[in-house]
Amino acid sequence: MGSYITVSVKVRRDLAERARALGVNISEVVRKAIEEEVRRREPELSRKRLESVKDLLDLIDVDRVMKSVREDRESR
Repeated sequence: MGSYITVSVKVRRDLAERARALGVNISEVVRKAIEEEVRRREPELSRKRLESVKDLLDLIDVDRVMKSVREDRESR
């Protein structure tokens, strides 16, 4: 099991009391909400990173790379 940290959240008193009266596990709800938000944002971050790498990849001359690979293979 991984290590944990404590996260504090301020919630209106009446909301917390209503949640407890309904048997809502506030810690579990907050934990799940954070997990869902991270899952939602990770692909977005990956897309942004791919876009920045794409600009760099566009600078690569594919024909030159293929020629270099062929020359290397033929020299063996």
